Amino acid sequence: MLYWAVIFLIVAIVAGVFGFGGISQAATGIAKILFLIFLVLFVVSLVANYV
Repeated sequence: MLYWAVIFLIVAIVAGVFGFGGISQAATGIAKILFLIFLVLFVVSLVANYV
């Protein structure tokens, strides 16, 4: 999950450099969502292993 978030972040940066604003914003949004899902799953995993 974190891998895909980083990939979309790289796509957003490259698209931003080349002036593709719409693609850059979409890729950034996807990367943010994937990163938040990763964080939630990580915290749930930590709590589950702690108990």
